[in-house]
Amino acid sequence: MIMEVGRVCRKVRGKDAGKYCVVVERIDKNFVLIDGKEMKRKKTNVLHLEPLPKVLDIKKGAATEDVIKELEKENFA
Repeated sequence: MIMEVGRVCRKVRGKDAGKYCVVVERIDKNFVLIDGKEMKRKKTNVLHLEPLPKVLDIKKGAATEDVIKELEKENFA
């Protein structure tokens, strides 16, 4: 699955393992910027993410409030 802006993922490694996040920007082929309700915005290796089939309707670099609102709308809380 492609790590595109808006892709909902679950962290599989690190201190945030098991939490949901959203890709807000693609940095390069190995890294993306993620944000979510239970975690701060940060750069993450794509190998640490499990992409889910859901893609949210957000813009590149969307504000944290917009990401949280879309996650709650889709019941990823």
